[in-house]
Amino acid sequence: MITIGITGIIGSGKTTAASALKNRGFEIIDLDRLSKDLIGKEEVVEEIRGRFGDEYVSANTVDVARLRDKVFKNMEALRTLEAIMHPRVRGALRQRLDELEGAGTKIVFIDGPLLFETGLHKKLDKIVVVTAETTAIKERLRTRGMTEEDIGQRIPHQIPLKEKEKMADHIINNNGTKDGLEKEVEKLLQRIKEWEVRVHAP
Repeated sequence: MITIGITGIIGSGKTTAASALKNRGFEIIDLDRLSKDLIGKEEVVEEIRGRFGDEYVSANTVDVARLRDKVFKNMEALRTLEAIMHPRVRGALRQRLDELEGAGTKIVFIDGPLLFETGLHKKLDKIVVVTAETTAIKERLRTRGMTEEDIGQRIPHQIPLKEKEKMADHIINNNGTKDGLEKEVEKLLQRIKEWEVRVHAP
């Protein structure tokens, strides 16, 4: 089984590209979804309560918006949250990969914004970076309702796109229309055929 990470930065279009791949029948593991599922578990809720305080838990549920606001303003708090969540996300990812491999899946995409930041890229066979111009990214984020302050807090916590591009095995450019992105995805599928030949070559 070939594991392909698909990443970028917030607003670059990684999730849209992953959706296009899912529509073509590929298996996608969404690390953000895994994290959201895990943060609802009782043991995680209690650990966050213990590390951050009762004010970050309401009705036995993590106040994600309040916690997010704290960690993007406080690097130590961010590292604490990562120490709680990242090992659990990796464990859930490993379990899902084992299930897919056991079912005979040939290719699986791992959709995650922090593959490089967490070092997870080293565990995957190939990495695809979805990139876009800064102006296009900021416009997409504004359309989502994010303020300039929100944008300014979120983007600096991620490795710059230009650095990610240098470490990528393939780059998807997402500066244009939805049709343009679909064409970029088709280019990726052609590239994957080359990877499969190399992976399976004797």
